[in-house]
Amino acid sequence: MNRKTEKDAGSNRNRYRHWVTVFLVLFAVAGCAAVGPDYVRPDIKTPAQWDTVAAGPDEIGKADPDALAAWWHTLDDPVLNRLIDAAAANNLDVKSALSRVREARARKAKSAASRLPEVNATASAQKRLNSSETGSSETSELYSAGVDAGWEIDLFGGVRRSVEAAQADIEAGVEDLNDVMVTLLAEVALNYVDVRTYQARLAVTSKNIDAQQQTWEILETLFQAGMGDALAVDQARYNLESSRAKIPDLNVGLAEAINRLVVLTGQPSETLRRRVADVRSVPMATLKLAVGIPADLLRRRPDIRRAERELAAQTARVGEAEAARYPTFTLNGSIGLDALTIGNLFASGSRSGSFGPAFNWPVFDGGALRANVQVQGELQQQARLSYESSVLNAVEEVENALMAYVQEQQKYDALTAAADSARSASDVATYQYTTGLIGFSDVLDAQRSLLSFEDQLAQSRGTLLSNLVRLYKALGGGWQSFEQALFSDSSNDRG
Repeated sequence: MNRKTEKDAGSNRNRYRHWVTVFLVLFAVAGCAAVGPDYVRPDIKTPAQWDTVAAGPDEIGKADPDALAAWWHTLDDPVLNRLIDAAAANNLDVKSALSRVREARARKAKSAASRLPEVNATASAQKRLNSSETGSSETSELYSAGVDAGWEIDLFGGVRRSVEAAQADIEAGVEDLNDVMVTLLAEVALNYVDVRTYQARLAVTSKNIDAQQQTWEILETLFQAGMGDALAVDQARYNLESSRAKIPDLNVGLAEAINRLVVLTGQPSETLRRRVADVRSVPMATLKLAVGIPADLLRRRPDIRRAERELAAQTARVGEAEAARYPTFTLNGSIGLDALTIGNLFASGSRSGSFGPAFNWPVFDGGALRANVQVQGELQQQARLSYESSVLNAVEEVENALMAYVQEQQKYDALTAAADSARSASDVATYQYTTGLIGFSDVLDAQRSLLSFEDQLAQSRGTLLSNLVRLYKALGGGWQSFEQALFSDSSNDRG
């Protein structure tokens, strides 16, 4: 090897060492902290306890995670349990929310790909025939193949911030799915309660119709025998028909509740109607509630958790916008083969290549990048306000649900006593009428009161259970029971 060759080899080695050093320095700098704000979860203040608890109801106690996770099991109704399972498996809103989670996961993969080098392989073959009018009419050929690579060094963390935002978007999507589950389970239970309530009211009305039918027939028979009162017969008849007039509205309400369950559970109408065909009483709500403290909502309610993750995502986007104002450094390189004949394409003399960094800095853009940072900052502030608002709304919802449940319990107790008295009064009035002590109008009043109180009692029992369901929904219960099944393949996305 002559001195010139040795000198060229030494020069190449120095050049390679130089670029390797540059590469290592840029790689090390790329691992530094990203620009923009680092996310810190806000410290949201909540009341120390619920106002309704402070008032002293004995039936409100400490939170029981297991009871909240599967609150419908406390009602001990196997039909409701099957409907809940069917809704979780078949509901279209759940499937749509799960699809949005998968979409967010794919978007994160797209953002994360920007952290890696981009490599492209190229190949071409050209054959050119020159015009004899403009010069030589010779034919020429050119064959080439190569690999181009480029890597944008994430010096200021723009890509890292975009990945942070994408990860938070996934977690927000997961919480959105959980929120859909909370709403779905509550809606299934509420409509199931409506079904059983309408069935109970139909049973009460039918029982009273039977009694009123018997009364009218007796009076009609006596009147036809010349021993009755025409006024009493007419009064008994309109009382009977007034009760019958309630049946169509109750049947409509029952049908609407069943049809809604068909949509929520994704089951065929015939299947669902068979499941609720056997009339069952409205499940009785438990008197012991496990509500915990307001601070528990921050850990349990999916809508609050989603708002917090949305705030985290928007905080990362502020950093992403800030990084766009800084220079970008890209390492570019290519290795190629060029030849005039395909046979020489892989000859030693056909090789070519290049390597080197590129630098780009947006010096002037009319303030667009700075304005975008301000835009993202305001969106971050809006996300924080939305988070705080979701906490306040959650506290309000629980307080209202607690108060409604406690007050309905008192109403149910009062209506129970009233219905018992009305039942006794109806029996007494009927006896006194048959002995001639009172007129038939008193019997009618007693019968109407009995029907009214029994109907109100059936409604109150359903309302009491509905209020309990709304309370469990407000507490954020239900999604925990299906979390593993829904996210069995995405445990790494929960962060």
